[in-house]
Amino acid sequence: MNDVSQKPAAAAQAQAKQKPLRGPAGPARMRMRHKLLFASFFACVLAPLIVAGFYLYTIAEDQYASHLGFSVRTEEVGSAIELLGGITELSGSSSSDTDILYEFIQSQRMVRLMNDRLDLVKIYHKESDPVFGLGDDTRIEALAKYWNRMVKVFYDSASGLIEVRVLSFDPEDSRAIAIALFEESSRMINDLSAIARADAMGYADEELIRSVERLKEVRQARTAFRNRTQIVDPAIDIQGRMVLLNSLQAQWAEASIALQELLVQDISREDSRIVTARRRIDAINTLMEQERSKIGTSTQTVDGTEEAYSDLLAEYEVLQVELEFAEKSYLSSQAARDVSFAEAQRKSRYLAMHVEPELAETAEYPRRGILMGLLAVLAFISWSILAMIYYSLRDRR
Repeated sequence: MNDVSQKPAAAAQAQAKQKPLRGPAGPARMRMRHKLLFASFFACVLAPLIVAGFYLYTIAEDQYASHLGFSVRTEEVGSAIELLGGITELSGSSSSDTDILYEFIQSQRMVRLMNDRLDLVKIYHKESDPVFGLGDDTRIEALAKYWNRMVKVFYDSASGLIEVRVLSFDPEDSRAIAIALFEESSRMINDLSAIARADAMGYADEELIRSVERLKEVRQARTAFRNRTQIVDPAIDIQGRMVLLNSLQAQWAEASIALQELLVQDISREDSRIVTARRRIDAINTLMEQERSKIGTSTQTVDGTEEAYSDLLAEYEVLQVELEFAEKSYLSSQAARDVSFAEAQRKSRYLAMHVEPELAETAEYPRRGILMGLLAVLAFISWSILAMIYYSLRDRR
């Protein structure tokens, strides 16, 4: 038993003699990779912050903001009945016009108008501030890009309100730019109103002109018909002939009755009264036959041609129908033109300003603290990513 228990102890002593025990760990030493890590932190984080802070607080020019708020309104005044009943709105906003205006403020057209009016190149060009000022490139594309940096447009599509923030290096310039921007926007809205009014009136005027020309043509055709046939109105002419024919028929009836009365009496057939009565009846019959023949047969026109009276009547009726249609079309076009004119006069677009541009007293921009904070966060995140990439590649060796 003693021999068995002494064997593990002897083995442990022999192992202890082969591997001597180490002492406690000493203090950590600065290695090359640690120095490179701190150097990269200084280069990627601290140095950019120092340079940016120096530039922002010593070189960058102060910027003054002027705020402007407005909306596009459409005035619609209804009729007197609608106004008395209170069923119409006096004004409302037009979202489509607001969308157009929102794009117009940020367009090169607006930049060119503002540059011609206020000389934006002179206002924004700052040699002492190459970062926040306008550079040497003053072409319209570069100027428009810089304009969208200094002029921010905020548009609420739900309410139709537009707010504009104008920045410049002088408070007077910011306010002047805001006022000029509002005036140019108002002029553009007025142009839209004029175009809409011209379109509405243009279509109505074109239709009215066509109706007038058609009415003139039909009336000229009727005048030519009257000159050719020497008949003012075939319907009236035939009506007069029918009156004459009816009168002749009445006279024939009276003459026939008178003749029968004479024949009933015991008078000779050769009596002058009977002869006269028969001659009267014959004359009336001759006139009646002539009038009936005029109605059913042809008549001679001015140029010497023979035309059937029924054909002339049919031709005149066609002209009369066309004339009535042309007159109704003219009246309808005239009424539509009057309505279009009234609608164009009642509807007008205008800009309603609810925030007037004021003269700034404090330079709010550039926001140095926010820019420094964003730069610090961005630089630190970038440095951390690069450091992790470096160590991940080092550990894979």
